[in-house]
Amino acid sequence: MPSQKEIEKKLWSELKSDRTIMLGLESGAGGGAQPMTAILEDDERGPVWIFSSIDVDLVQALDMRPVPAVAQFVSKGHGLFAALHGQLQVQNNPAMVEKLWNPFIAAWYDGKDDPKLRLMRLDLDHAHVWLNENSVFAGIKMLFGTDPKKDYKDKTADIAL
Repeated sequence: MPSQKEIEKKLWSELKSDRTIMLGLESGAGGGAQPMTAILEDDERGPVWIFSSIDVDLVQALDMRPVPAVAQFVSKGHGLFAALHGQLQVQNNPAMVEKLWNPFIAAWYDGKDDPKLRLMRLDLDHAHVWLNENSVFAGIKMLFGTDPKKDYKDKTADIAL
């Protein structure tokens, strides 16, 4: 059974690898949750950086101050699910744009100085994480009388970030 620390480490590893989150504001403003590419500056703890555009509803709903936000994350193999909570704000830091810039991001913009480019910063303060076993394996165990709830009991974590 994994420890809370191991579950947290897996969260950061999977998020850094897979990157796609559904991001929205807790208030529901900005058109609800939208798929965004999350970029971690470091291996753990964030912040999470998101490139977007001035014409995106979510960006337009943000003020200059941090706003409560929530992101949903599912790893590619569905081995990890997470609800991430934190504060989101536009932070057009040219040094951070330079540091995070890559060919994937460049494909969406007319350079690093594109007037539509916006860089958002998500500072996470809490995550709820669920680890998922292979459903085929879980199904076989159920056929032999194993209670699936017992298998998952120790595979969740509430993480203060």
